[in-house]
Amino acid sequence: MMLTRTRLSAVALASSVALVVTGCGGGKQKTESKAASDGSISCEFSDGQLSMATGNSTGVYYLLGGGIANLLTEKSGGKLKVTAAETGASVQNIQQIVTGDYDIAFSLADTAADAVNGKGAFEGKKADIKALASTYANYTQVVVRKDAGIKSIADMKGKKISTGSPKSGTEVIATRLLQTAGINIDSDLTAQRLDLTKTIDGMKDGSLDGFVWSGGLPTPALTDLFTSKGDAVEFLDIMPALKKMQEINEVYAEGTIPKATYNLPADVKTIVVPNLLVVSADFPDSNACAITKTIFENKADLAKVHPSANEFDPKKAVETDPVPLNDGAKKALEDLG
Repeated sequence: MMLTRTRLSAVALASSVALVVTGCGGGKQKTESKAASDGSISCEFSDGQLSMATGNSTGVYYLLGGGIANLLTEKSGGKLKVTAAETGASVQNIQQIVTGDYDIAFSLADTAADAVNGKGAFEGKKADIKALASTYANYTQVVVRKDAGIKSIADMKGKKISTGSPKSGTEVIATRLLQTAGINIDSDLTAQRLDLTKTIDGMKDGSLDGFVWSGGLPTPALTDLFTSKGDAVEFLDIMPALKKMQEINEVYAEGTIPKATYNLPADVKTIVVPNLLVVSADFPDSNACAITKTIFENKADLAKVHPSANEFDPKKAVETDPVPLNDGAKKALEDLG
């Protein structure tokens, strides 16, 4: 059976791998799992089209999403055509998985946990989603202008700070970071809810004092910023907020941004959170198995698109709690592990 998808527009992204990226989402797939006669999961691709929600065009979700779309289209032998779309990221992505605008989406684990528990942006509206895998870690990257007088999160009060695209995982983390210092994102600072491209432009022209970004390493836009304005900007130490962040959501952990990432004077300790690939609860198990297996078997190809793919590990990928793991994805990861 062919899958159908609506609201498709195409935009090409050039990289080391031919990436297929679209400007908006499509409809939910309409195929059933190909189960074996004994009821087991067949782990086979179904014919048709799938859409993937990614993130900002200068972020890692966008690059990896395009790479995954290209990979699945190629490795399915033409059975699947997968397209990836630029989006506002985590919160929006999950909302549009639920509404059927996308089939697969990237999301930060804290946002996905909020979704299944009906908290935060999903207060009173639990999202019926499952995970294909935990993939790589997002690093909370808080950067300020050296002349802005910001030496702690508390110093952001009254400043012009970009807190990420509306309905993004970055905005969720930024809101929580500010809360740990008693700052209300809506009333205590001039919050600029900007995508990453506009954020970096604002840092370059001086219209922003700082920003919060949650992304993989390296994030291309930050590489650009530190290459062109490295003498004028610096990372802010946010580690004093870790304990309070963990009280909000246990997925937050300590990580390190190596100094070589952006040619920094020293390593930077920061807060990290895993990324998940999520689907609707009724996503066919056979497709989930085939997709997950293909992604993890070909992580070396995806690492050519972005090095974050080197973190893909089947043994760690099953750690998606509290988001339930799709049965087909679970089979694929256990077979690979």
